[in-house]
Amino acid sequence: MEIKSHTLYIVGTPIGNLGDISPRALETLSGVSFIAAEDTRVSLKLLTKFGIKKPLLSCREHNIREASETITARLQDGQTCALITDAGMPCISDPGAYLIALCRERGIKTEVIPGASALIAALSLSGFECQRFSFEGFLSVNAKQRKERLSKIKNYEGLLIFYEAPHKLIRTLSDLLEFLGDREIAVCRELTKIHEEVIAGTLSEALVHFNAKAPKGEFVLVLAGVSDAEKPALSLEEAVKIAADLITAGQKPADACKTAAKQTGFTKSEIYKEILKTEV
Repeated sequence: MEIKSHTLYIVGTPIGNLGDISPRALETLSGVSFIAAEDTRVSLKLLTKFGIKKPLLSCREHNIREASETITARLQDGQTCALITDAGMPCISDPGAYLIALCRERGIKTEVIPGASALIAALSLSGFECQRFSFEGFLSVNAKQRKERLSKIKNYEGLLIFYEAPHKLIRTLSDLLEFLGDREIAVCRELTKIHEEVIAGTLSEALVHFNAKAPKGEFVLVLAGVSDAEKPALSLEEAVKIAADLITAGQKPADACKTAAKQTGFTKSEIYKEILKTEV
């Protein structure tokens, strides 16, 4: 393939099995002037495996702005660069979006060399019918932010996809069970690697499994969407109206929201937040 000057190539790399790298990706990595890598130590193993020797530039979350300035300046001078992350596609729960946006702003050409993606691999392996899904990435470690996000997505009808590290897996499964109910889930572990595994069942069953067997490796969680039986009979707007009418009748806002929550299936906090908006 022809490597074009002044171009940033966004290159997908294997998520585990190095045999999954594409010929086009190898051609690109071999042909560019330099490679921008999330972790140069991890990328060096991949490049060494295929006999590729290129200058590496660190492009991580903590230095993305500074690195992007350096990369775009070199691209404007006529060089070429391949952007890679430790595994999978750049910008999918990995750094890179800022660099790509900066290239676009400065008129620098970008091309994508697609490759493996853990979330797509997990979807294919999950056994769920997939017409639509929401990719949620890593949930926040902040308890309040996690709760708010789970409250927002609990009525989503499509599949929900999460990434998770082994030391946080049990907490995440517990939170999903608490806020979304005991839904069907496929817990996909170490995709494309020797110990690839899928634990399929309910959230409560997955918790039993991983409490008995300590989680190891990297995880993708594929969770069923809200079922017809779980869907609120009323809309959030109607739930807010119920609470507002109760407040008008003399109930305290907290009590009114609690009553409306019981009647509609929405959480007290969801309704209360909307009530506050109407009072502003």
